[in-house]
Amino acid sequence: MPFRSSESSLPLTPISFEILLAVMDGAQHGYAILQAVEARLGGLLPMRTGTIYRALARLLDEGLIEEASGASDERRRNYRVTAQGKAIARAEAKRLADQVARAKRLLPEPRR
Repeated sequence: MPFRSSESSLPLTPISFEILLAVMDGAQHGYAILQAVEARLGGLLPMRTGTIYRALARLLDEGLIEEASGASDERRRNYRVTAQGKAIARAEAKRLADQVARAKRLLPEPRR
């Protein structure tokens, strides 16, 4: 797949962004990714195995993740983030931070 600029893939879906965050530190298999996303979100985004595996297939097609070798169980596929995936996740994090900064007036001021 040819390289696309990070802006052409934005915004990411929340699930895609969470998957990229989950594999940022190393390769994981699909169920471990599901568990990591659920632990991080604490039930805010309902996750099902079918949802995760469809999102993984889409991220593979887009070149944002790739299959990693070295699975301890040959029935499981491990996934890791690609350089393009890191760039897009970084751009999405910046986009979200900018969006929050613009929406700051909607949030109450922190108490001191």
